Amino acid sequence: MRFALVWTVRLCGAVAWIAAAVACWWLLGVAATPRPWTGPLVWGAVAAGCAVLRAGALWGLRHGSGGVPPEKLRAALDEALGFSFDSAGWVRARSGALWLLVTFACGALFVGLMTAGTGDEQVAELRDAGAEVSTARVVEPPRAVREDLGEDVVRGYMSRLVVAVPDGPARLATRAYTHDEPRVGAEVEVLWARSAPELGGYVHERESLRTLAAGRWEAFPAGANGRDTLLAFVLAMVAVGVFALVLTFTPGPRALQKLAWSAPVQTVHAVLLTAVLVGWRPLLMGDGTSVAEGLLGVCGFGLLVLTHMVMAGRSIGAE
Repeated sequence: MRFALVWTVRLCGAVAWIAAAVACWWLLGVAATPRPWTGPLVWGAVAAGCAVLRAGALWGLRHGSGGVPPEKLRAALDEALGFSFDSAGWVRARSGALWLLVTFACGALFVGLMTAGTGDEQVAELRDAGAEVSTARVVEPPRAVREDLGEDVVRGYMSRLVVAVPDGPARLATRAYTHDEPRVGAEVEVLWARSAPELGGYVHERESLRTLAAGRWEAFPAGANGRDTLLAFVLAMVAVGVFALVLTFTPGPRALQKLAWSAPVQTVHAVLLTAVLVGWRPLLMGDGTSVAEGLLGVCGFGLLVLTHMVMAGRSIGAE
């Protein structure tokens, strides 16, 4: 029984790591695909389930070891295999892999939040109706023109345009975002559906309209939005990566091993990971997200990362 619990802890940890990594990878380009976004949801559920099962196995070891310390039990099992999972090199490698995942997850979360509004209801309807991308010409004076300001710099213009599509509608109403101030006679790329011109069109020069039309997965699509999300991903990775390096190599191996096999600590991690999944579920499924669910997803993730940092930080200097 104890043998099974030890290997349940180990295998669940490995499967949870893989599942969480796959879920985060999906988040990098999921916004361009039609909802529901079941990929990250399923893999996230696998990660959360393994984390809960791992915590349960740790509590079983804690209360059912028959007076034998868990570390001695693990050592006896490892001796039989001829390999020590408690060696300093293995512990450092495992801790580094965990922090690599945390760093990657932080970058993926930033990308997910930045692209969550991509592919709104109109885009989804156009895609369902067989959307295509054409170069059109503005045929009426733009309406409702507003500047998109970023740090007192005009990044673009939001407006309502009427465009003429070659071999298509002579007058197609569109929502538009353009880098330059729109004017009559200007050419723009428009996403529209030949079978449903009543849906209007969608113009957005910061997004890859062809990616939206195809509904294909693309981590960092062409266009300004793709560059912005790539920059956010890199900055988040670098920021968290600094802490990851410190918290991987400054605590002693025994201290890191103690954290990894602590039932209370791993229970907290499992609860927070489950909270993140519950908070993000409505967004991934395409349902309306309440304020409470949004806070649960974002704050739960923040607390999860902070818990990892605090627990590892408390072990700095310990053997």
